[in-house]
Amino acid sequence: ADTYHRLFERLNPEALERCFLGWVKQIVAGSGAQVIPIDGKTINGSYDRHHQQSALHVVTAWASEHRLLLGQVKVASKSNEITAIPALLKLLDISGCIITLDAMGTQKEIARDIIDYKADYVLCLKANHPILWAQVKAWFEQAEATHFVGLEHSHHQRVESGHHRREHRQVWAVPLCVMGNLHQIEQWAGLTTIVMVKRVRHLWNQVTREVMFYLTSLTWDAALIGRTIRTHWGIENQLHWVLDVTWGEDKSRIRRGHGGENMALLRRLAISVLNQETSKKRSLKQKAKRASMSPDYMLSVLAAALVT
Repeated sequence: ADTYHRLFERLNPEALERCFLGWVKQIVAGSGAQVIPIDGKTINGSYDRHHQQSALHVVTAWASEHRLLLGQVKVASKSNEITAIPALLKLLDISGCIITLDAMGTQKEIARDIIDYKADYVLCLKANHPILWAQVKAWFEQAEATHFVGLEHSHHQRVESGHHRREHRQVWAVPLCVMGNLHQIEQWAGLTTIVMVKRVRHLWNQVTREVMFYLTSLTWDAALIGRTIRTHWGIENQLHWVLDVTWGEDKSRIRRGHGGENMALLRRLAISVLNQETSKKRSLKQKAKRASMSPDYMLSVLAAALVT
């Protein structure tokens, strides 16, 4: 264990990242218009109070279709995801893909970068853009009051049940030209559609309601946009939840040198590799345990990843 500690503390994370990207580059290039959610996660146990080192925060790009890590970038100290996302986009070939981001990544410069890379985007609009958010909210409230009569729009709804809950989602997509004069709207490169999503969740003991707004360069196809927004949560369910619950990432106290950043990449790489092995239906935890005890199964996992 000490040998591994010393190795990963000194290993250049940029070199490790380049090797990893060489493996996944062809998957992104040949996958067509797949959805790539980008989101950040803090590794809570990586702080070092003695050396005044804050917890490591990394921004990750995730291929939802393949359940595969595409890349990650460390957020610099005293910075935030706004500076890390452009650096991550530069690492990837996202041409023809759809990039989804939460409110932190809803920035004009990031939208322009995505369009320059010949990709599309779906950006969550919240109160960090207060004027535009208020205008969009007021417009949809007025349009909904008149049932969108005479307004060009697309509507899609879906009901899903499972895990003792039922969720009713409705999506309204409106072309930008219908919205009228919005605050600095011309500064959003490629923007064509404004979206409202309503979610009503019926849990066993309560009912929750949520209204969200989005900016997107996609055409006003509510069904497509609804699927894309839904897919964005794959990075939470397929990656972040697994890292916290199965891998116990937040409990890791690896923090010296480059150890924390390198181990964060290796955990995500392990999840990606195990996801590619589909010969038998097992949980990731069971696959990892078997691979640690069976060299033959470990080789089959690696072979599946190489074939992908």
